[in-house]
This record gives sequence, structure tokens and C-alpha cells, in this order.
Amino acid sequence: MNFLQTAALGAGLLAASTAFASVKVGQPAPDFVLTGADGKSYSLKDFAGKKVVLEWHNPECPFVKKFYSVGEMQRLQTSKTADGVVWLSINSGAAGKQGHFDAAGALSYLGKNKATPTAYLLDGNGQVGKSYGAKTTPHMYVIDPTGKIAYMGAIDSNSSADSDDIKGATNYVTTALSALAAGQAIERSSTQPYGCSVKY
Repeated sequence: MNFLQTAALGAGLLAASTAFASVKVGQPAPDFVLTGADGKSYSLKDFAGKKVVLEWHNPECPFVKKFYSVGEMQRLQTSKTADGVVWLSINSGAAGKQGHFDAAGALSYLGKNKATPTAYLLDGNGQVGKSYGAKTTPHMYVIDPTGKIAYMGAIDSNSSADSDDIKGATNYVTTALSALAAGQAIERSSTQPYGCSVKY
């Protein structure tokens, strides 16, 4: 391999390694500004001082349907937002890819499925997803009131796509939020996410 080939390979590897940010628990969550399905602009800074859940979403992914088809994700959204948690569903699917939504499609989906996130955010260029290193749908993040990532990873402990397996699983998001509310350390603050790949 000559020098030019080596340089080109090195540049390619560098580009691949920097395509996704490497966020970590305990570090400040990357700020962002995205347009919601409702046409409003949302920034993470808007919710300073509050607990925030980020849920990467693809309506066609079987692992997402696992929770939405039986109303479990909707139940979580409703109960947690009632407790003052900000719940942001984010769709980073690119135009033409599986699960991509425009605003009208997202609003229709939310209505049909009775989903109640604080906002449904459109990230069609994938910039925000990549800044968080979001790899799967669902991929979940909990941000504490100081703006730091308190939890990141899977939604629960059972990586199947079967809704029947929800009941016996440990929900890492709810346990993280409960620990924050109680002022306690989060026992599992980082787990391996599972689901469909984000369709960047």
C-alpha cells in the first residue's frame, strides 16, 4: 500500500469514527434545536432544570411496535409527563428510508396511536441522532435537571420484539427516573441498546 492509499484509508477511518459522537453518562447532553410535528421549534435548553427523556423512534420497527402496539410506550409517556418529565420522541430517519415522517405523517401517527410525548421532533438529516450516537429504535436517554446524561441505552432488559416480554422485564428508563426523583444513584446508568438500526 502506497502513501496515498494509506492516507486515503486513514481519512476514511477518521470520517467513520467521527460520524457518531461519543456521549457519556455524567457529561452534558448535547444541545439541539429541532422542529416538532406541531411546527414549533424545540431546544433542549428550553427544558433546563427538568428531567428529560429522549426516545428515538421508527414507527415501522418491530421493536418499537413491541411497545406501541399494546399501549406501553404511550402509558409511559402519559405517566411520566404527568410527573413533570419532558418526553421527546425523535425521528432521525432520512427521507425515503423506513419510518421517515414529515409533519403531517407524524401528527397522524400520534393521533391514531394516542401517543402523548411532550413533542415529536423531526431530525431528517440525522444531525441530532448522530450527535447523541443514537444507533437503534428505540434508543433511550434520560437527562437530569442539571442537563447531564443520567442514563443511556435500552428501554428495558428483554431484547425480544415480543410484547408479551415487556411484563417480566426491568424498564431501565423508569428505574432511572425513579432514582433521580429519590436522589439516589442509578444502578444501571448505561446498557446496550437493542432494536432496528436508525435509518440515517
